[in-house]
Amino acid sequence: MSQRFPPAGPGNQPPPGMRPYGPGNNFPPRGYTPPPQMAGGPPPPNPGGPGVPMHQRPMQPGGFQGGPPGNMRGSPMPSNAPGGNKRPADNRSGQQPPKSEYPTKKKKKLADKILPQKVRDLVPESQAYMDLLAFERKLDATIMRKRLDIQEALKRPMKQKRKLRIFISNTFYPSKETGEAGGADPGGESSVASWELRVEGRLLEDNKSDPNKIKRKFSSFFKSLVIELDKELYGPDNHLVEWHRTHSTQETDGFQVKRPGDRNVRCTILLLLDYQPLQFKLDPRLARLLGVHTQTRPVIISALWQYIKTHKLQDSHEREYITCDKYLEQIFICQHMKFAVIPQRINPLLHPPDPIIINHVITFEGGLESKQTASTSKRMTP
Repeated sequence: MSQRFPPAGPGNQPPPGMRPYGPGNNFPPRGYTPPPQMAGGPPPPNPGGPGVPMHQRPMQPGGFQGGPPGNMRGSPMPSNAPGGNKRPADNRSGQQPPKSEYPTKKKKKLADKILPQKVRDLVPESQAYMDLLAFERKLDATIMRKRLDIQEALKRPMKQKRKLRIFISNTFYPSKETGEAGGADPGGESSVASWELRVEGRLLEDNKSDPNKIKRKFSSFFKSLVIELDKELYGPDNHLVEWHRTHSTQETDGFQVKRPGDRNVRCTILLLLDYQPLQFKLDPRLARLLGVHTQTRPVIISALWQYIKTHKLQDSHEREYITCDKYLEQIFICQHMKFAVIPQRINPLLHPPDPIIINHVITFEGGLESKQTASTSKRMTP
């Protein structure tokens, strides 16, 4: 670097009022206030000595080095960018950034699990794996079928089997002549011998039943009741006593019939249960074929479908058609029919269920009153 002024010499004197420039301390020292001490330790020593100002310190060998000077530690700027040179985004809306969704693991299909034929030829032990796949298919089908059965069972109301006890009793009233105490009517007519038949019943409850529960009336369990008396004694017009349920029927705890007579009378009591849901009695031929005597319509159709599947009567080409065997051909009087028309064809084969039949003898021997007890079982909702 060249000098601005010529060197001092005898011929080169500075003008008046100017002092010469040369080596040494050309500028007077000024007051210097040291910077505050950092936490990293004492300040570095002054290379130029205690009297040399900071701006006159020599540069350290190696030139300028990047980074914080001295013992000062630099803190990196936070950055979300890969380069680290951008400021973080300003999230003033307060919404959380969307989280990255990991792809869900898809279940492999059965076709993806089957080993190729080349692998099975190379690895004989792969047959055990194929057997496990076949067992898995059967297990999945069983679980699905049981799940559907449970769902259907939950839709239907729970049924319980209870015992209904029926009491049948009769009372005899002998004839009384006119003038006997309490035997004559106010009009002076004498009373003839008569009897009274009573049919009562109640549902046998277990010991754990709720005592505050409202008990059902006896007539609520039946759809109809018929008492058939001896036709020779009471004639063809007066030997039947019938009761049938209607929409306006009032429930009762029992039924009673009163008739004149002083001889033993044979009677037959027919009780038709009120099934909920409705049940039907099958035609004898279809009942022997399916092994079902009295059931609901869905159960009967399901039993017929099981018979068709067991005997492989479904057409191989047109699956909606059924090829009748010799037994179904005798019942339905056709060789082929659609499965959709089975409910219509089965209607003529469904009959009302058999009633409960109780035989009773109205007797007048051994006392004025005789009793008979009968029991029947009925499935009902709790």
